[in-house]
Amino acid sequence: MPPAVVLVTGVSRWLGGALAAELARNPAIDRVIGVDTVPPSAELLRRLGRTEFVRADIRNPLIGKVINTASVDTVVHMNISSTPAGSGGRGPMKELNVIGTMQLLAACQRAPSVRRLVLKSTSAVYGASPRDPAVFTEAMQARRVPSGGFAKDSLDIEGYVRSFSRRRPDVGVAVLRFTNFIGPRIDSVLSGFLRMPVVPTALGYDARVQLLHEDDALGVLAQATTGDFAGTVNVGGEGTLLLSQVIRRLGRLQLPVPSPALGSLGRLTRRFGFVDYSPEQMRFLSFGRVVDTTVLHTEFGYTPRYTTAEALADYAHTAPPVIPPELVVDVTARAQQLVARAGSVASSVGTTVHGRLRPAPASPGLRAVRDA
Repeated sequence: MPPAVVLVTGVSRWLGGALAAELARNPAIDRVIGVDTVPPSAELLRRLGRTEFVRADIRNPLIGKVINTASVDTVVHMNISSTPAGSGGRGPMKELNVIGTMQLLAACQRAPSVRRLVLKSTSAVYGASPRDPAVFTEAMQARRVPSGGFAKDSLDIEGYVRSFSRRRPDVGVAVLRFTNFIGPRIDSVLSGFLRMPVVPTALGYDARVQLLHEDDALGVLAQATTGDFAGTVNVGGEGTLLLSQVIRRLGRLQLPVPSPALGSLGRLTRRFGFVDYSPEQMRFLSFGRVVDTTVLHTEFGYTPRYTTAEALADYAHTAPPVIPPELVVDVTARAQQLVARAGSVASSVGTTVHGRLRPAPASPGLRAVRDA
């Protein structure tokens, strides 16, 4: 049975606004309410359709009045910041993520109309370390618990959601642990990192990367909102790529940097506004992270339309390459020709040398003299 009244937090961002617009096009849903601290852009506001925008702060207890007045039965929590720059600093970021979630959950707990809660979480809760397994399942925990930043906030948020679920067992709770988003319209930390003409990487490491196309992220969120799945599910595209492959396919230049210098480089790029990636994200770019999506296919019932490679290819159309693909193809072809030519020369030289050094068979009489 589809929800009657849905409240979506964080609608001024692309994914939150796209979800609200998608739900507003569903005639089975009576009302869609979008909440954010800042109003959406004029373009996004046009796409929201019949979505009712309410300028409200989830850190304020007044969010409970919005939920009660509208008799909201489904809450989709997406107002979680992944970068300090987007929130005005690490302090406001943690306040929005953690305190805001606590206030929202408290309002949901007091509202008898609420019957469903969907949380947009992240696979960053698994951390990133050299001791990680090949793939993370939903039952696994981080081998190295994140000590701060977005990953630590997400761990705390999931803990509060589990506590809420114990206090309100009548509410169906779905926790969606997304891998890194990518696509032509969504703006993420990873896409900002990959837009740099020269991409710094950890010297001696080549992380495995699993991506999720923005359209699949939207499809999973919409299905979680209107469906009845309860539990935790990893959400990611099929297949993986090495970070070096990602950089090459986007026509970027890779700059291997010793790991101790990455921290200083990250602080420098944040200070000058090039890209905002934290120490936890630099660990991800060193060790990578891959999640198992069996639950997504079998229990949740969704198969992503884009693989990791296809999602990257779709994003590549909006990221003009620094190195033209034609040049890469030409250099690769020339290198293959040189290798093949060198292999042929080495093979012929080896045959000649072996032919000269091969001893002639001795005659029977000579063998008899040697034996004697």
